Amino acid sequence: MSDRLSAREVKRHKWWGWGLDDVTFRYDNKPAFPALARDKVGVDLDSKQPLEPALSDFEVPAGRLPDAIRSQLVGVVGEENLADDDEYRVVHSFGRSLPDLFRVRAGDFARLVDAVVYPDSEDEVAAILRIVLEQELVLIPYGGGSCISGSVTPDVDEQRPVLTMNLGRMREVLEIDDTAGLARVEAGVYGPDLEEQLNELGWTVGHFPDSFTYSTLGGWAATRSSGMQSDKYGDIEDIARGLRMVHPDGTAVTKAIPGRDSGPSVHEMILGSEGRLGVITEVTVQVHRISPVRQVIAYMYPDWEHGIRGMHAIARSTDVTPTFTRLSDGPETEFSLSMVKEPTSTKSKVAAKVQDGLFSYLRSKGWDTTNEMSISYVCFEGSKESVEQQKSLVKKIVKNAGGITLGAGPGAIYDQKKFDTPYLRDFLLNYQVFGDVCDTGATWSSINEVHATVYDAFYAVQREQSLPGFMFCHMSHSYHSGACLYFTFAFPYSSDDQALEQYYAAKNAVQQAFVDLGSTVSHHHAVGIEHQPWITEDIGEVGVRMVKGLLADNDPGRNLNPGKVTTP
Repeated sequence: MSDRLSAREVKRHKWWGWGLDDVTFRYDNKPAFPALARDKVGVDLDSKQPLEPALSDFEVPAGRLPDAIRSQLVGVVGEENLADDDEYRVVHSFGRSLPDLFRVRAGDFARLVDAVVYPDSEDEVAAILRIVLEQELVLIPYGGGSCISGSVTPDVDEQRPVLTMNLGRMREVLEIDDTAGLARVEAGVYGPDLEEQLNELGWTVGHFPDSFTYSTLGGWAATRSSGMQSDKYGDIEDIARGLRMVHPDGTAVTKAIPGRDSGPSVHEMILGSEGRLGVITEVTVQVHRISPVRQVIAYMYPDWEHGIRGMHAIARSTDVTPTFTRLSDGPETEFSLSMVKEPTSTKSKVAAKVQDGLFSYLRSKGWDTTNEMSISYVCFEGSKESVEQQKSLVKKIVKNAGGITLGAGPGAIYDQKKFDTPYLRDFLLNYQVFGDVCDTGATWSSINEVHATVYDAFYAVQREQSLPGFMFCHMSHSYHSGACLYFTFAFPYSSDDQALEQYYAAKNAVQQAFVDLGSTVSHHHAVGIEHQPWITEDIGEVGVRMVKGLLADNDPGRNLNPGKVTTP
């Protein structure tokens, strides 16, 4: 085991937004983006030079952790691994949901966590939990803080001292079983660190959520995460084969073997529990040898409906096993094209001319190249022979569905930039524009209806609010029976006082459309507090009663991240 990081060395978000302080979204090298922002949401990007917020401009309320309890915690983790300064408490009191970001940037610190502890072992986790229970504290487990459902945000009315446990020091791959293809891994490891450790030995876990750079293995398990490559590698419930979780009565362990559980699945109870049952300390994941060849190919369809036919046919093919399949609808394709950098090199200028020629040809064939055509990406992994064979089969499927093959160039660009989008939300907030996402799972038979109905619901609300807005969508996470639809929307809010009311009007309309059509309230963004209003419609009254019973029995004092998933 390598030397442990100290608390101050653990990666964290900037206090007011996503990711690192020195990484921001730029539009000066994207000539089409300012026009799109003006046309879709009425914002002139050159109208002002927005300033980044400064924590010193706000009053941060003092923590409520008694000195005697603080001393007990220091006795477990050491003084250097307990943080209770202003910035660390602010960072750990908010996830990265849009309401979280809006409130933190406004200095709305009505309830902050009182201290952050960084254990380095399961024994220290258990010792901290004993103090929490003995001293009647609240404990919130914290992975990377990237959740957008309010899963790590303390209840504003909570009067007890609130402690956040950051597992970022527990980040090691402990053991790999080469024969079984299993790896025991500490739960606090960030996605890039996990892949780096596995890649050095020729393995990959293959799990790449949008939040990959700022999310952890334990967080993935606690929120039922899905990754971009779930077509091949599965969602986290497929990848996590065994778990260790520190519980008020000891340590719950699930076996990393096929058919692991007898009776109702304890493993499934822990997955998606969001810290309500205990603290996940270790996950045994299935791992795969790194494929010798990996290639992302781009395709284009005349519209969404033709694209869905192609995606459905790929999903049902018995001869094609892509790593991921993705289809952007017309508005998202338009947005993606606006993000293309201005060509400066000879190669990029040639590529731009080729694209102009292609679009001209497509228009001559009756395609709407402005806001109807839909771009798709399919990733292939395997031997050179296998990849070439599957590419050939998919090319035929796409052609039969009315699409064309663009090739590897656009696919490579997409693959390189796939984790950059969250920085755009921070940028838009500087201009009083909300940008957020909602996702759902839908069957192939209902996917077009869900797509169309959600658009209608969003734009109806924006008309009622007399606000412009822009929505786009992509299909991802393809399954035998259906797929994930991932909607993004943006609009300017009229004032700080009305901002969140206007935001929830838009988001609630989208979420309600999901459940009204029999889709899921969320495909992979957890429940937290943001999706609680629809939990009964999602899993039924009996389902809610079962979940509440499970949580109440295991945490009768409501010490473990209370208020998440369901209300008391």
